Amino acid sequence: MINKDEHHHIENDPSYKGLKVNKGVENAPTINPNANKRIIKRKRQLSVDEYVEGILNSNVTILSRAVTMVESALPEHQRIAQQIIERCLPYAGKSIRLGITGVPGAGKSTFIESLGMHIIGKGGKLAVLAIDPSSERSKGSILGDKTRMEKLSGEKDAYIRPSPSAGSLGGVARKTRETIILCEAAGFDTIFIETVGVGQSETAVHSMVDFFLLLMLAGAGDELQGIKRGIMEMADAITINKADGQNVKRASMAQAEYRSALHLFPPTKSGWTPEVKTCSALYHQDVDKIWDMVLEYIQLTKGNDYFNHNRRSQAKYWMIESINEQLKSNFYNHPHIKNALKENEQLVLNDEKSSFVAAKELLDDYFKQIINQ
Repeated sequence: MINKDEHHHIENDPSYKGLKVNKGVENAPTINPNANKRIIKRKRQLSVDEYVEGILNSNVTILSRAVTMVESALPEHQRIAQQIIERCLPYAGKSIRLGITGVPGAGKSTFIESLGMHIIGKGGKLAVLAIDPSSERSKGSILGDKTRMEKLSGEKDAYIRPSPSAGSLGGVARKTRETIILCEAAGFDTIFIETVGVGQSETAVHSMVDFFLLLMLAGAGDELQGIKRGIMEMADAITINKADGQNVKRASMAQAEYRSALHLFPPTKSGWTPEVKTCSALYHQDVDKIWDMVLEYIQLTKGNDYFNHNRRSQAKYWMIESINEQLKSNFYNHPHIKNALKENEQLVLNDEKSSFVAAKELLDDYFKQIINQ
């Protein structure tokens, strides 16, 4: 009779000749028995004083942690972030803020790295803040600037920080403006704000920079097609990148076309006449001339006081934007309104109530709730 003991291999029974199976090992435990001996070290939450001291001492690690607090949606983090910003505000405002946008493929990352290396070579300190588009479906972001700017990200006087928009452009733009304050307090004298693609984010970036640069590409079909008039009107300069090799002639032709187009626009409030330049960021050709042009613009606008006037106007604009953003958030997150909104949406879909009546009733209901609180 075969031994059916559960720990006995049937192949080792005498009735089976020529077979032998070694005893196996016991099943390894699914949980490491030494796990409880390990101490998981968590980052200690810094005080507001420690954050401010670290930022003013140009500690990039603490700066990054402070920016994370600014970007966080948690109320506790926001409370700490606002205190840090308020304390850093007296030390901010001393940088040149440059907005950079352009069509996909124009070589923004290469251009930023080339111009950034030039500025650092002149003894400057540069912070690059990128407003990156987020997928509406997955809420994921590209956030690839550090991999695309390897040389610049390795510099001790450079700081690169991509910011995912997560579908709320107004929110990320406000957070980017707050990040600018922290970077300036940390001693960065030049701030680049990069926006990906040509779209509505340009208006937000334009409202937080001193100089707005539109980066273009020559030889990609009709030079002016697909470029919104509003974006060209916002630009203080247009730079045609990749003006090298066989592309030099096409870049020169594109330069002439853009100059003709800019003449059709009304004069700027700053007193500056927008320029059109060509360069090759890849080969570092004429990139220094772009920076000289920016410095020339800053000198002019500081001389006629437009620089300070523009900064004050931007501060007022962002105060209004912050109020709008907060009101909108409070409205949609109000428990009573959440339920009422669903009911009214259904009534509108069923043609039982007009959109305008539903909106007015919801707002009246919201203000009534606020008054009664």
